[in-house]
Amino acid sequence: MFQLGGEHRGREAAEGLRLRHPGVEFTSEQRSGHPGDVLCEVAKTAELLVLGSRGLSGIGGFMVGSIGLSVVARTGRPVVLVRPGEQAADEHESDPAGIPGAAASFRPVVLGLDTSRPDDTLIEFAFDAAWRRATSLHVVHGWFPPPYYAYGMAANPPLHEAVALGESQALAEALRPWRQRFPDAEVVEDSRYGSAAVLLLEAAQEASLVVVGRRTRRGPLGAHVGHVAHAVLHHCAAPVAVVPHG
Repeated sequence: MFQLGGEHRGREAAEGLRLRHPGVEFTSEQRSGHPGDVLCEVAKTAELLVLGSRGLSGIGGFMVGSIGLSVVARTGRPVVLVRPGEQAADEHESDPAGIPGAAASFRPVVLGLDTSRPDDTLIEFAFDAAWRRATSLHVVHGWFPPPYYAYGMAANPPLHEAVALGESQALAEALRPWRQRFPDAEVVEDSRYGSAAVLLLEAAQEASLVVVGRRTRRGPLGAHVGHVAHAVLHHCAAPVAVVPHG
């Protein structure tokens, strides 16, 4: 655990974690410098970086600040963002009274996947996250027709159905080797017409974790977060994992 300023608070936080999770080894370190730069530096030797968010009272989602977005855009490691007030029990199913509890099974893991560029790093992260939680994986793929189809689809239902079938088959093909690698995994394939960001946010309402990718290529203005990841980070109430890939 790295604390950027506030040494006393850092020690208190580490001690609280030790008490709640006695089987886990914790180290606490205080560093000075710009938070974004420091976090990107320490992430180089980490498997996973976890950040809190600036969630606003009464508004679902993260409302991620400039530092969080900078770290997500620049680091080469997966980054998980967790909103303030999130409890471990919130990732679990609810009991008959509607109250989530750690004794219940985990909610599904949701993965947003672009079938035109299905990256192994991203897919493996999502399958592994679902396996660790012993829960299902809900894979969401949103699609729009190619521009040369768009004008004719509304008046041509068979054309729409043909494109939809092709998109569903592409999703199934992308997941085929991972189903073989994780034969016991319960996988829900969800390929639908519409905005990927909107479909992901709908699925995220019942998720324990939402997994999205970020391409590591730098644009003319530097590293950036794609529009789907950006929308999910700002509007999703569940924890979000952003996985960088080539």
